[in-house]
Amino acid sequence: MTTKLSRISDVVKAGLYALLLCVSSSQAIAHQQKAAITTVLFNPRTENIEVMHRFNLHDAEHAVKMLFKKTADILDDPATQAEFANYAAERFMLLNAAGEPLKLSLIGFETEGKYFWVYQETDQPPVLKGLRVRHDALRDIWPSQVNTLNVEGNGDLKTLTFTDNVALLEVHF
Repeated sequence: MTTKLSRISDVVKAGLYALLLCVSSSQAIAHQQKAAITTVLFNPRTENIEVMHRFNLHDAEHAVKMLFKKTADILDDPATQAEFANYAAERFMLLNAAGEPLKLSLIGFETEGKYFWVYQETDQPPVLKGLRVRHDALRDIWPSQVNTLNVEGNGDLKTLTFTDNVALLEVHF
């Protein structure tokens, strides 16, 4: 009986070890997926175009150490947070269908849970047939970075995905 229990125990231990390896591997892979989500919202109440960038805080932590200095601290240092927000804002651009830039203002940033948010806005032009968008944040340090952008509030939801060497994408209204 003890031998059977011992063998069962060994099998259970081996199974748990294999499961632990799978979980550890998937977590390592999950941390390697560099991705950000941006929402471009046409707000009818304010008549502004509001831009909300959501970065994984884990990615932002690593990025500031590469972009600014090794001691940069996005969690607790408001100056680092502001510097990262400016970095993200400088690498994002909205243009009208004719290619003329819309003047975006950086209106704030915050950490919330496991995310770092950067907020921008601009006045909504009276006539806008489409948008051209550039979204290069973090793509200059991680070529595998994927920036997904959703356009809401002006017709159907439209999604753009910036990967590889894609520099400029557009949506039409």
